[in-house]
Amino acid sequence: MSRSPRTPGRSPWRTGLAVTAVMVLAVGTAVGPDALRAAALPAADPVPLGVPFLPSTKPLNVTIESMVAVSMTVEKNVTIRLADGSTRTTTKYTFTKLQIRDHMHVSQVADGHTVTIDVPDTGSLGGYDSAGQPETTTMWGDIDNICVRVLLKICGVQGLLDFFGSLIPLTAGAEDFAGRIYAIRTIDDHAELSSTDNPVHLPGTITVTMP
Repeated sequence: MSRSPRTPGRSPWRTGLAVTAVMVLAVGTAVGPDALRAAALPAADPVPLGVPFLPSTKPLNVTIESMVAVSMTVEKNVTIRLADGSTRTTTKYTFTKLQIRDHMHVSQVADGHTVTIDVPDTGSLGGYDSAGQPETTTMWGDIDNICVRVLLKICGVQGLLDFFGSLIPLTAGAEDFAGRIYAIRTIDDHAELSSTDNPVHLPGTITVTMP
């Protein structure tokens, strides 16, 4: 993923902190979720996210023009803890692979920083590693719209998606995805210490702007 040029005079460490603060995209290629889970807060109610930092109170605004969710399961009414110590009840989506077929756009405004991630064509989160073992992508957030095509394009079917995904794993194509996402985590649960597999493939740009 290429990074757009920084504005002259911008402090590199401030830019790095801004990206870390607003985009909870943790990539684990050699360390599974159990090791990271120990870093979560010991609160009983919020579930651990399996990442060493907590998501911002301002969710990522994510749109995907066309996508395929592979082996997706849904868990509703999951409580997570946010960076300010508050909690949020949302939905947890787990995939073997989230295939982006066309244009993923992510944006967020928080603490005066604006972060934009743009994947203009194809990309993926998760899939299968070089040993043929499944990787895992987990997403915590709320889907505002999603469309499917049967014979015609039908939109606003996120309620049906959540219902059937809570019963059985689903593999389906979708269009015009729009959601408010608090955290995304992609890991290779089966990776060895020598593994060089990368479960995240998002060819695009990251832009960070400040006032």
